[in-house]
Amino acid sequence: MGMTKSLWVVIIVSIVILGGMTWLLIATPAPSENGTAAEPFTSENVNVSSPLPSSAVPSTFTVTGEARGWYFEASFPFEVLDQNGARVGVSYVTAQSDWMTADFVPFIGEISVGNYSGPAMLVLHKDNPSGLPEHDDSVSFPIIIQ
Repeated sequence: MGMTKSLWVVIIVSIVILGGMTWLLIATPAPSENGTAAEPFTSENVNVSSPLPSSAVPSTFTVTGEARGWYFEASFPFEVLDQNGARVGVSYVTAQSDWMTADFVPFIGEISVGNYSGPAMLVLHKDNPSGLPEHDDSVSFPIIIQ
C-alpha cells in the first residue's frame, strides 16, 4: 500500500511542476529583436505604449501613450536625438481628452526624422511655459530609426 501512495505523490508533484512550467512559458513576454522582453516605457508621470524601447521604427512614426501633469494647452514637446545627441526631429503630442486633470490623459503625436537612420533616443519633455528649471522634466529611451 505504501508504494501506491508514493506513486500518487510523485504523479501529483509532477503535474504541479509541469503546470508551473507551462504557466511560466505562457506568462513570460516574447523576446524582442535585441533578446530582451519588449515592454512599454513607464515612469511616474509618462507611459509610452508606442514605440517600445529599443524597437525599430520608420523615419516617420507615431508616439502614443498617456501622461499626467505634463500638458500645457493640451500638448507637450518631444524630440529624437541621433547617437551623437544631435536633434534629428522635433514635434509634439496632443492630449486625446481633457488634459486639465491629475489623472493620466492619453496622447498621440507624429514625428519625421528626415534622412537619419540608426540608433537614436526618443525624448519627451514636460511642457514648461514658465521656463523655470525647477519645472523641467523629461523621459527618454532608445529606439532604432530604419
